[in-house]
Amino acid sequence: MTTADASHAQRTPIVLIPGLVCTADLFSPQIPALWMHGPVTVASTLNDDNITGLAAAILKDAPPRFALAGLSMGGYIALEILRQAPERVTRLALLDTTARPDAPEQTGLRRGLIDQAMGGAYGKVLAQTMPNLVHPSRRGDRDLIDRLIGMGRDLGPEVFARQQTAIMGRIDSRPHLSAINVPTLCLVGDRDALTPPDRAEEMAAAIPHARLVVIPGAGHVSTLEQPEAVNAALTEWLRA
Repeated sequence: MTTADASHAQRTPIVLIPGLVCTADLFSPQIPALWMHGPVTVASTLNDDNITGLAAAILKDAPPRFALAGLSMGGYIALEILRQAPERVTRLALLDTTARPDAPEQTGLRRGLIDQAMGGAYGKVLAQTMPNLVHPSRRGDRDLIDRLIGMGRDLGPEVFARQQTAIMGRIDSRPHLSAINVPTLCLVGDRDALTPPDRAEEMAAAIPHARLVVIPGAGHVSTLEQPEAVNAALTEWLRA
């Protein structure tokens, strides 16, 4: 085997799972950096209304073995993939997510948003919710907010409703964390208001071989808010 062949053989496929009404653009700053380590696929999360089904569909299309990273809803799906096929995942990155189930008050809010979105006010829902995802210092960043709204607009209210339904029905993953036996990164923005740093700390404490990284100056969409810091953490994760 030549040196080039050996380098190619060591490349690990990487599967990225986006969050609620997010497209591959959520990971656009990461894909070029990660491609140096292996071919990158952004999984589809569009065609089911439960986490179990979404995970099964991703596994059907995924390589035999792969590194797995998910942000927010993508993290919920990633944890389900670990339950369904732990032997296929070589390492895990949980970004701005939680292992906890939906709290009753969260479920109530989600149901209200679904009603608004399906009742013709989807644009209003996006305009009201997307600024809450980012670090307080970035809420006036129109380019960033418009980028988030654009992803949601591209996917539409039906996808929004299906994904919110899946999120509401997710299980409590905390009892399963100790069974994860691959190198794991738990990463979170320091001002993530949706899944705050204590959620990442909780996962990192329960998962063997886990590393906690808190990203300064980021909210819930750290991949777009602080891409260089996230890329550095992911690169170290892939090399661990």
